[in-house]
Amino acid sequence: MREVNRGRFSAGIAAAAILTVLCAPNAWAGVTPPDGSRESDTPPPRGSSTSDGTLSATAGGVVYDRSKNGTGNSTGPVTAVGNWTPPACWYAPKYSPAQFKAYVEPIWNAESTGYEWDAQQRDKYVNGKPYTNFNLDKADKGYWWDSYVNPSYPPGWDTCNKPYFWVDKGAPPPADVPEAVTPEVLAKLAYARIRVPSTKVTLKPDGTTKVNLPTWAWLDKTDFHPVSVTASVPVLNISATTTATPVSLKLEPGTGDATVFPATGECPINADGSIGTPYEAGNADKTPPCGVTYLRATSTTPYTLKATVTWKIHWTGTGTPGGDLPDGTFGQDQQVTVQEIQAVNR
Repeated sequence: MREVNRGRFSAGIAAAAILTVLCAPNAWAGVTPPDGSRESDTPPPRGSSTSDGTLSATAGGVVYDRSKNGTGNSTGPVTAVGNWTPPACWYAPKYSPAQFKAYVEPIWNAESTGYEWDAQQRDKYVNGKPYTNFNLDKADKGYWWDSYVNPSYPPGWDTCNKPYFWVDKGAPPPADVPEAVTPEVLAKLAYARIRVPSTKVTLKPDGTTKVNLPTWAWLDKTDFHPVSVTASVPVLNISATTTATPVSLKLEPGTGDATVFPATGECPINADGSIGTPYEAGNADKTPPCGVTYLRATSTTPYTLKATVTWKIHWTGTGTPGGDLPDGTFGQDQQVTVQEIQAVNR
């Protein structure tokens, strides 16, 4: 059991706590423009209540700047190569002394965790063993830290289960808290927010091709350029920017009866940011730098051509040059019909 139960308590008690929290000074003010380019996982310090009376308040949530990210319905998240996933949870500032007091006292008063347990908590956070009166006399000197859970990667509660602890402003978190938020943690969280453009390649011939006829494939340079997301914790003045840069396109023809170009199926990115070369009249007999030749006609079902772009992921952060994170991929399927034609007029 955590040292402070986060369980539900009555709406009446919650309302009293909310009033206290709302009166607490804000540590920062988050502003989200209409385009949603700046987004916060958690709101600025304030109190709020859900319909079941659960109180929430936070002082140090992660803010995401997505102004340089991919946008639109044709974008999607990258899939990390390997078994890598973003952090399931992390520790960061959550409460000012007044907010912390407003949160835990109603829980203790409700006696939902038992008198003995509640008494231990009062000793720890009020009676000087080791904290005194919620550190209210240090209101401008630090924050109570707690865990934040990434709902997309449970079970965060199983990993970050330490009790609330105090950290002075400018001081590092305790050494026994390896999950404390850092620029690298922020970079990994930003990774999950990266959105890259669709990988629907342009084909020539398009949709229907012929047996033994090279099909050229390419991606336009205007669609494939680096994108990035910046994650920050304003109260700690730390941030990290994670950037995804396209490096190659892999073609999988959807059948073993095909030849891909190049032979590896990996089409590298060109110097101008494009992938492959657009087909031009008169190139029908030439081998495309990026493409596929089908050797057998389809029957009733088209072949499924899968085009997957690999993105190199790199991050930089406050006080550190950063480094590489696992490559990410994003792919899309396209239907290709192949006809058996003995002679082709060119």
